[in-house]
Amino acid sequence: MNRGRKVTGGKYHKQKKKRLYEKKNPERHVILGEIKLKNMKVRGGNKKQILLRTNIANISSGKEVRKAEIKNVLETPQNRFFARQNILMKGAIIETSLGKAKITNRPSQESCVNAVLIEEKNK
Repeated sequence: MNRGRKVTGGKYHKQKKKRLYEKKNPERHVILGEIKLKNMKVRGGNKKQILLRTNIANISSGKEVRKAEIKNVLETPQNRFFARQNILMKGAIIETSLGKAKITNRPSQESCVNAVLIEEKNK
């Protein structure tokens, strides 16, 4: 059966249009690269900073938090193709100047990348 059609062949019509608050925002992916931010208006007249590109992560190891440069995205649990495109998202394992780390926040929502150190580089 054709989608959006009744058994008799008639069309189904929408009850109403979607309201602005019901509409989805376009999907944003944070990509590895030079830092780029965007200001966005959100509900209630508030403003939100959106992260588009970054190459710096806040990495915690124990009680200490340090900034480190992101070199590469090794793997992403949501989609293996995201790792190939160097897209940063929650749960992704990244290679940094301090070693391997796992991203613990949602960079597209919070305008920073927070990660936990998995493996330290021996120096």
